[in-house]
Amino acid sequence: MESKRESKLGLGLWKVPKEQCAQVVYDAIQLGYRHLDCACDYGNEKEVGEGLARVFREGICARDELSIASKLWNTYHHSEHVEPALRRTLGDLGIDYLDSYLIHFPIAQEFVPFETRYPPEWFFDPDATSPHMQLAPVPLHETWSAMEVLVRRGLAKSIGVCNYNSGLLRDLMAYASIKPVDLQIEVHPYLTQEKLIRQAHSYGIEVTAFSPLGAASYMELDMASPGESVLLEPALIETAKRHGKTPAQVALRWGLQRGYSVVTKSSKTERLKENLQLFDFELSSDEMADIAALNRNRRFNDPGVFCASVFHTQCPIYD
Repeated sequence: MESKRESKLGLGLWKVPKEQCAQVVYDAIQLGYRHLDCACDYGNEKEVGEGLARVFREGICARDELSIASKLWNTYHHSEHVEPALRRTLGDLGIDYLDSYLIHFPIAQEFVPFETRYPPEWFFDPDATSPHMQLAPVPLHETWSAMEVLVRRGLAKSIGVCNYNSGLLRDLMAYASIKPVDLQIEVHPYLTQEKLIRQAHSYGIEVTAFSPLGAASYMELDMASPGESVLLEPALIETAKRHGKTPAQVALRWGLQRGYSVVTKSSKTERLKENLQLFDFELSSDEMADIAALNRNRRFNDPGVFCASVFHTQCPIYD
């Protein structure tokens, strides 16, 4: 597979169990994946590092053949905590630099020291009688300025953001000395995000879609119901039959043809292989339009919903 193609399809490490993670990373890279999407909050960066160490030890590929991204967690938004957070990630991954470091959410929470709890997750004190999130008064421009220092020091080749809306992105572009390279957002046929993607591309910002299969990532968290699976839609099923592919492959191909990268998660080797088989077919303009017409503006990963219901704190970032 060509490197340009590989860079458009990433392995997402969210919800990959620790006991499987090192093997999944090893298997994925051996199969041809070259982009890894990590995060402090996923709680498995040490295990990702174990998989990487084996890859490098066996000579499967070199560090500079990989694109490795990670994310700054909400509790490290104060400027003095940004670099230590990245260095902790680098230590866990066993590498010297990241290809991309992203602000995970435009949400600042009070600092939790590494020795108290790592990763800190959402509750400030999970053992409290009534646990909740504790927000911190840190402006996003302060966090971004500290992110820029990471690039100047060679700790991250580029920086970017996740889960930003159009207003936050426009504001960021007004004050950033080092511009964001990547915007990572939830995108799938039920949430097509046309305006935000066009805006990012107009700024020269690459877009990466997480949860490109929609509800599949959220059913086990009770954040989606089986009936909300886009893979059950006739438009995907019929298109898949025409091309001799699966509905999941069609959904991923649809994303690639819209001009952005996608990150997918799987712990199964056969699914990892299947997700790579996207470059030997092309969807027609009518097929692309039929899939786009499925849009419901259905967002599964919404802090305005799950922070209130699970973490007892009002924290909307989308109106």
